[in-house]
Order: sequence, then C-alpha cells, then structure tokens
Amino acid sequence: MFTTLVAVLVALALGHVAPDAAATLRRFETFRRWLAWLAAHAGQGWRGAAGVAMAVLPPLLLMAVLAWLLRGVLFGLPSLLLGVAVLAWCWGPRDLDRDVEAIIDADEPAVRHVAVNNLQAAGGSLSEDIPSLVEATVYNALRRWFAVLFWFLLLGPAGALGYRLMALMAISPMRALVQPETLRPAQRVLGWLEWPVAQLMALSMALAGNFDTAWKAWRQAHGERWMHDVGFLGAVARASVSAELREEAHDYTDAGLLPVWQRLPELRDAMSLVWRMLLLWLAALALLVIAGWVT
Repeated sequence: MFTTLVAVLVALALGHVAPDAAATLRRFETFRRWLAWLAAHAGQGWRGAAGVAMAVLPPLLLMAVLAWLLRGVLFGLPSLLLGVAVLAWCWGPRDLDRDVEAIIDADEPAVRHVAVNNLQAAGGSLSEDIPSLVEATVYNALRRWFAVLFWFLLLGPAGALGYRLMALMAISPMRALVQPETLRPAQRVLGWLEWPVAQLMALSMALAGNFDTAWKAWRQAHGERWMHDVGFLGAVARASVSAELREEAHDYTDAGLLPVWQRLPELRDAMSLVWRMLLLWLAALALLVIAGWVT
C-alpha cells in the first residue's frame, strides 16, 4: 500500500514536471515491435483468444518473475523501486488535467480540435459537444489512472503492466497491428478488466458528489448488469456534473450573488470530480497503510 501511494505521487509529478519525457517513456515501442513481429510471423496462431495470450503473457511472465526475484532483497527496497517505476510507466500516457486545461484555454478551432483529440486518446466519443467531453474526461481517467491503480493494488507490477498492454492492444493506435479475430477478444478482456474499476469509480462519484443523482443515473444506465461494458460510467459522470452545477448556481442565488462566469464549467467540474475521486482512493489507501502499521 505504501508503495502505491509513493508510486501515484511520482506518476502525477512526472506528468506535471516533465510531460514530454513522460509521454516518450510511455510509448511502449518494444510492445509495438512485438505485435508487429507476431503479425508477420505467428500465422494462424495469432488469432482469437490464443493470439491475445501470445501477445500479453510473455511480458507479464517476465515482470512477475522479476517481482518475485526482488522480494525480500535489501529490505524490500528494490521491490519498492520496481513498483514505483512500473506504475509511473503504465500511468497516462498523457497528463489528464493538462489535456483538459488545453481544451478550456484553446481560443482557435484548430487548436481546440487538437486538444480534444488528445483528451479522447484513450476513449470517449469523438464529438466535441460538452456531454461528450465530460464522458471523455471520465473514461480517460479510468484508462489513464484508475484501472492501472486498481490492478496494481490487486496484482502488483504485473497487474498494472497487464492492464496497460491490454489497453494498448485493444483501443490504442496499436490495434491496427492486431487482426480482427484477435482484436475482438482483446476488447472483451479489456472490458472485463475495466468493469470493476468503473463500478468503483461510479461509487466514488456518488460519495464525492450527489449520491442520489449518481445512483439514479447508474440504475438507468443498467450499471448493475454483469457485462463487459462501462457505458454506465459516462451516464453517471454527466448526471453528477449537471447536479453539481445546479447546486452551485442555487448556492449563488441563495446568497444573492451572480454565478462566476467560467469557460466550459462542465469540463472544469468533471476534472474536479476526477481529482476528488483520486483523493478518495488515496485516502482509503492511506488508512489501510496506517492500519497496517498499527496492527
């Protein structure tokens, strides 16, 4: 747990202090070359679920063996450094709040279009309307931050790396290297990897925002169903942001004030909600760390 807290802080700091270096670090060119080699040489074995396993399992096994070999060495310091390095590596690849701010600050249509494409790099509608941008913010929070963090907590460095490789294979531009017979099962696996994370994010939005609104949106979007689909997350995000903006306007009215004008308040509120969710997760981790130390 302590490793996770340190690793998250390092990953966030890296994205803010050296965003270009972080993006370069997180390109996963070796995995791209591995997928290209499989496409050229694996033949019929590079199809279906077997193709997914062939692509992902070798790097995962290497990471698992490395983590096992470092256990207990030098009082756990190498394991700590490995965990920090892997989580920082699998985070992103771009800094989410920088991408959101770029859209808010964009004055020219061409600049705004580039900023929107950067925000939507990890998922979300390709439209530039406000509800789509709110959804894209939350989906990118899922794929850039929360899913990596969740699987790191469950399975350590191999879990974080496994999720990132599946995401690269299923939804990134690298999917062009994957045959359709292999891409479909990869996307299903990714959906199941993301489903529990999206459920926890929906709960976090309810706790960090308006619980009744989030709950109703979750039910109306059939979030209770077991399926490899996280579409309910966008519905909960839209409803939560709308409810918060209504409450804010109501508070200003009750105080006899006019609401402060801001550019794209929905997008600002969506990013604020994402930050509150992350702080909620880190606070829970900190409590677990303290409990572990006390006991």
